[in-house]
Amino acid sequence: MTDTRTDRLTSILEEYASLEQQLADPAVHADQGRARELGRRYAELGPVVATVREIEAVQGDLETARELAADDPAFAAEAEELAERLPALDAKLREQLLPRDPDDSKDVILEVKAGEGGEESALFAGDLLRMYLRYAEREGWKTEIIDATGSDLGGYKDVSVAVKSRPSADGGVWSRLKFEGGVHRVQRVPVTESAGRIHTSAAGVLVMPEAEEVDVTVDPNDLRIDVYRSSGPGGQSVNTTDSAVRITHLPTGIVVSCQNEKSQLQNKESALRILRARLLAAARADADAAASDARRSQVRTVDRSERVRTYNFPENRISDHRVNYKAYNLDQVLDGDLDGVLNALTEADNAARLAGAE
Repeated sequence: MTDTRTDRLTSILEEYASLEQQLADPAVHADQGRARELGRRYAELGPVVATVREIEAVQGDLETARELAADDPAFAAEAEELAERLPALDAKLREQLLPRDPDDSKDVILEVKAGEGGEESALFAGDLLRMYLRYAEREGWKTEIIDATGSDLGGYKDVSVAVKSRPSADGGVWSRLKFEGGVHRVQRVPVTESAGRIHTSAAGVLVMPEAEEVDVTVDPNDLRIDVYRSSGPGGQSVNTTDSAVRITHLPTGIVVSCQNEKSQLQNKESALRILRARLLAAARADADAAASDARRSQVRTVDRSERVRTYNFPENRISDHRVNYKAYNLDQVLDGDLDGVLNALTEADNAARLAGAE
C-alpha cells in the first residue's frame, strides 16, 4: 500500500469517526439540512470503511494462521484461503477510492419526452415512465410527478418526475440513474397499426441531479415569467384560469413550463425546481470536462439515429448500445427490473476510470 493511499485511508477513517460522533449529537439534528448533509457523507464513506476493516481482519487472521501453521500444518490451508481473498478485497478498495461523481448522493429530476413516432412514441414515453416508477418502488425511493402533458391514447408527450431516496450505503438516485439519459428506441407493432407491421419510434430521457437552493442561485431579475391556461391531450382546455407557468432564464435561454398543478404558485415552484436542476447540470458540465461527457450524451433532440438503448418487443430483447449489453427479459425490465443493465453501465464506467487512474 503506497504512502499516499495510506494517508488517504487514515483521513477517511478519521472523518468517518468524526461524522459518527456528530450524528450521535441530538443538537445536530435540530438543523435538518446539516444533518442530511452529514448523513449523506457518512453513507458515502461507509462502504470504504467496511472494506478497510475487512482487509485488516483478514490480514490479522492470515498472520495468526501462518504462525499456527508452523506447529500445526492444518492451519496452512486456512492461511492459503485467507491469502487468496486479499487481492479481490484490494481491487474492491481501489474501485471505492476512485474520485466520486460529486452528484452521486443527490436525488434526481427525470424527464421523458416523446419524439419521432407520433402517438406510438407518446405511448412508449408512458412505458418508460412506468418502468422508472416501478424501479423506484423496488428501491424504496419516493417519486413525485412534477409536470406532465398527456396524449390522446394515454401516453405522454412529456413528463417530469422527481425521484428521492434516503441516504444509503449504495449511494443516491443519481448514482444509479445517471446513465439513463439519451434516446431510447422501441421496435414493436403499435396499437394504431392494423396491418401488424413492426414500427420503430423513440423517446428521449434526460436525468438531472436535483439542485438545492444552496447549489444554484437564481436571480429573479434573470427570469421572465409568463402565465397561460393549462391544456390537456389534443389541446383542450383543462383549467378555466391562467394557472400554467412558463419561466425563461434570460442569461441561458433555458425555458421551463409547468401546468400540472391547479395553482399558479405551485406550478411556479415546480418550474423553478426543474430550472435549478438544469442550471446545475449545465454548470457542472462547464466546470468539469470529465463529468460533462456523460451529460452531453443525454441528447436533447429525440433523433432515432442517436440511440443509447433499444427495446425490441417481438424478441423480448433489451440492448444498451454503449456497453454492448443484451438481455431477453424486456418484459421484466419494463416492470422495473433494471438492475442488470444499470450494473453493466456502472461496471463499464468503473473499469474505464480504473484504467485511466493507472
